[in-house]
Amino acid sequence: MTPPRPGQVIAPDQAPPDSAAGSTHEDDLRIVGTPFRRVDGWAKVTGQTRFADDMTFPRMIHMRLVRSTLPHAFIQSIDTSKAEEMAGVVGVLTGKDMPEPFGILPVSQDEHALCLEKVRFVGDPVVAVAALTEDQAADACSAVKIEYEPLTTISSVDEALETHEPLIHDYGDEGNLHKKISLQFGAVEDGFAEADEILEDVMFYEGSTHLPMEQHAAVAVPEGGGRITLYTSTQTPHYVHKVLAQVLGMPASRVRVIACSVGGGFGGKSDIFNHEIAVAKMALVTGRPVKICLNREEVFYCHRGRHPVLMHLRTGFTKDGAMVAQHLKTALDGGAYGSYGVASTYYTGALQTVTYGLPRYRFDSIRAFTNKPPCGPKRGHATVQPRFALEVHLDKAAQRLGIDPADLRLNNLLPPDSITANYLKVGSIGLGACIQAVVDGSGWRERFQSLPHGRGLGLACGSYLTGAGLPIHWNHLPQSAVQLKLDRTGTVAAYCGEAEIGQGSDSVLAACVAEVLGIGLDDVLLCVGDTGLTPVDLGSYSSRVTLMVGRAAIQAAERARDRLAEAVAEKLDVPADRLVFAESRVFDSGSPENGMPFAEAVQQAEEKFGALATTGSYAPPRAPGRYRGSGVGPSPTYSYSACVIEVEVDPETGLYRVEHVWIAHDIGRAINPVLTIGQVEGSVYMGLGEAMMEEQVFRRLPKSRSSALVHKVPSMLEYKSPTFHEMPPVTTYLIEDPDPEGPFGAKEVGQGPLLPVIPALANAIFDAVGVRIDQVPIGPHMIRKALEDKEAGGDGRYGPKSFPDIDFGVPLMVPTPDEGGDGRATNTEEAGVRKGSGTMTDGVRKGSKP
Repeated sequence: MTPPRPGQVIAPDQAPPDSAAGSTHEDDLRIVGTPFRRVDGWAKVTGQTRFADDMTFPRMIHMRLVRSTLPHAFIQSIDTSKAEEMAGVVGVLTGKDMPEPFGILPVSQDEHALCLEKVRFVGDPVVAVAALTEDQAADACSAVKIEYEPLTTISSVDEALETHEPLIHDYGDEGNLHKKISLQFGAVEDGFAEADEILEDVMFYEGSTHLPMEQHAAVAVPEGGGRITLYTSTQTPHYVHKVLAQVLGMPASRVRVIACSVGGGFGGKSDIFNHEIAVAKMALVTGRPVKICLNREEVFYCHRGRHPVLMHLRTGFTKDGAMVAQHLKTALDGGAYGSYGVASTYYTGALQTVTYGLPRYRFDSIRAFTNKPPCGPKRGHATVQPRFALEVHLDKAAQRLGIDPADLRLNNLLPPDSITANYLKVGSIGLGACIQAVVDGSGWRERFQSLPHGRGLGLACGSYLTGAGLPIHWNHLPQSAVQLKLDRTGTVAAYCGEAEIGQGSDSVLAACVAEVLGIGLDDVLLCVGDTGLTPVDLGSYSSRVTLMVGRAAIQAAERARDRLAEAVAEKLDVPADRLVFAESRVFDSGSPENGMPFAEAVQQAEEKFGALATTGSYAPPRAPGRYRGSGVGPSPTYSYSACVIEVEVDPETGLYRVEHVWIAHDIGRAINPVLTIGQVEGSVYMGLGEAMMEEQVFRRLPKSRSSALVHKVPSMLEYKSPTFHEMPPVTTYLIEDPDPEGPFGAKEVGQGPLLPVIPALANAIFDAVGVRIDQVPIGPHMIRKALEDKEAGGDGRYGPKSFPDIDFGVPLMVPTPDEGGDGRATNTEEAGVRKGSGTMTDGVRKGSKP
C-alpha cells in the first residue's frame, strides 16, 4: 500500500454523517478546512499583543510574596514591622486579611490567599508586600521575620500511607489520603477466570511541570463604585472571578476579570492562584493599581502539573488477544493541596475504557497529600499516566500472545456509538484509520522486529475528551455562550468568555461566525475573556473550547443569518431558503447577480427589526452514568491518536535518540489544518519531553523527617526539556470523520496527541534492544541497568517492583451495560447518591459533582 503523505488529511472509508453540527454543507465550506492565518497572529509576531506583565497603569505599584522556607510547619509569629518602615513600601498583607478559604473544586476548599496558621510546602505564600518598585518590594520581603514550629514532613505516597499524624489537612477520606476510590463494573473475577492469559504489571510515571514561556502575572486595578478589575494570565477567567468575589467578600457584580493573552498554559493556569487574590486585595487596600509577576522559581512552586502516579495493571486476555477483564490500581502523589485532585484521581481510571473493548473493569485509586507543591491538570489531565501503563502493557501482551501489536489494537477497537463498561457514551472513532496511517507511513509491517540491533519501532494509541461533560460547579446552565452584534458597516462583533491561551481558540470562534455568515475573518471583531462584558465560558481546559464555543458561535450566527435572510428575501422578492451567504454578499442561488453586499443586508434587517444582536449557547448532553464518580470522564465525543516512533539506542551506554515520529490524529474535521498540525506537533514535543527527561522532583536537606523538602530543579537551567537537538522529524496525518457533536464535525486536538507518544517510545526501545523500561522519564542509566539484568539472566526490566498493600474499601458495584444494568450503583447508600439527599457523603455536597 502507498504510504500516506505527511500532513495528508485522510477520510476513513465510511461516509461522514449528514447531521454534523453546523448545517453548511461540506462542499460549501469556504473557511473551515482551509489553512487561514490565525486572527491574533499579526499582533503576536509584531509584538503588539499585551500579556499580563505588559500592563501598566498610572500610580501602579509592585507586589512580591514572602514564601515559606519549610515544607510543613505551624506559623508561630509574623513580624512585618521592619518591612513596613522601608523605603517605598506601601502595603503589607498577611493571611488574617483574607481568611476565607478557596479552591477550584467545591469539595476541596483548602487554600488561602496567604497561609493563616500553617505552611504545607516550601514556597507556600505567607506575606504580601507592595512597594513603589519591584526591587523595593523584594527588599522588604527579606526584612519580614517569620517564626515556625516544624512538623513532620511527608514526602511520598508511602509516607502518607503510614503517617496519620500530623495531618496535612483536617479533611479527606482517611489520614493523609485526600481521596479513595473503588469502582467495579461487571463481574471482573469471572472475566479473569475466562482468560487464557493474565498479564500483571507495576509501572511508575514521574511528575512533571508545564514550563510555559510566560510566567504567571496579574495586575489589579481599583475602579470607582467599589469595583476591582483583575488582568491576569489565566485559562479560567470565570472561575477566577467566582473565587475573587468569594474571598474578597464582594458582590460578583463588582468584580471584573480580564484574561490577557496567555504565553503558554497547558493546564498550569487553569487553577486560581494565591497571587491573583492577594494582588486584588492589595489594590483595594492601597487604592492603587498593583502588579505581580512571578519569577521562574515561583512558577515551579505554583506547579499544578502532572501527578506522580504508581500503577498496578492486571488484564485478562483470550488467545486471540481480546481483553476480557481488567483491574487498574493507581496511587497519586497530590502535593499539599486539593486543586483538581479529586477529578485527577478519577481521571486516572475513567478513560481506560473508551479506546478498546473492555467488558469488565475494576478501578481502585488513592490520592495522597504530601508536602510538595500541589499537583493538578497538565495537558492530557491525569490520563497520560495510565495510558502509558496500558499501551506498554498491551505491547507485552502482544509479545506473549505472538500477535503483531498493531493487529492486537485493531482487533480490540471499541465500535462507534458504544456505551462503555463504566457508562461513557462514545460516538465516532477514527482510531482504526489512525493506526493504519502510521503503520503504512512508517513501514511498520516490513520493518517492525526486522531492524538491526539497537534500532527499533514502537506503536501506541491514545484517546481524550472533546469537552468535559459536567461543569466544575454542578448546574444546568450553558457551559459556553456567544453574543453577536451586527453593525451597519458589515462588521460583526463576537463576545465570548473563552480564553485564548495560544491554542487558536480566537481563530475558531471567528471562523465559525464568518463561515455561517459568509463574511471574511477580518470582518469579525472579537471581545473575549472579559467577565464584565462577555457571556460565561467555563475556560480553556478539557479540550472543550473548539466544540463548545464553536457550537455556541454557530447557533448565534445561524440565528443572525435567519434574521438577515428574512429581511433580504423580502427586499429581493425571493424565497429565504434560496439565499446564499458568501463572499460578503447575500444573493439568490438561482440568480447570483440578484443580491446585495452583506453590510446592506444588515441595514435592511435593522430597518425591519431594529438593532441586530443574537445569542448562542451550548450545554453538552447528559451521560448515561448515574454512580458516584460518573461525572468525571463523560464528553460529547472523544478524539483518538496513534503514534509510531523510531529510536536508535546505543547498548553500551544506554544513550538513545528518537529518529522519527509518525502520528495520526482523529480530528473529526480540521477547522484550520495548519493550526491543527501545529497542535499535534506541540503535543509530540511535550510528550517526548516527559518521556525522555522532564521531572519535577524533590530532595531533603538534611535527611530527617522534619527537614526541608526542597525542589531539586527549580530553574530552567536544571529542569531539562527538549531542544531543537532532541526534536526529531515528525510526520503528521489528520484523520477526518466529521462528528455529529462537533462544530462542522470538529473534535479536539490540543491534548489527545500527547498520550501515545510516551508509551510508543518505551515500546520502540524494547524493539531496539529487548528490554522493558516501565517508568518515565526513561533515562540511559535505566536502559543500561535493564540490559545488565538481562545479561545476568533476569527479565530485562527496569521499573517499580511492587504496588503498596492498600485498603481501598468495598468497591462500588456498578453493573455493566452487557449485564442489563441501568448505570446505577447497587450499593447507593454507600455511594451517597440517594435522590434528594442534601447531606455530606464522601465529601460531596448536594449541588456539586466530583
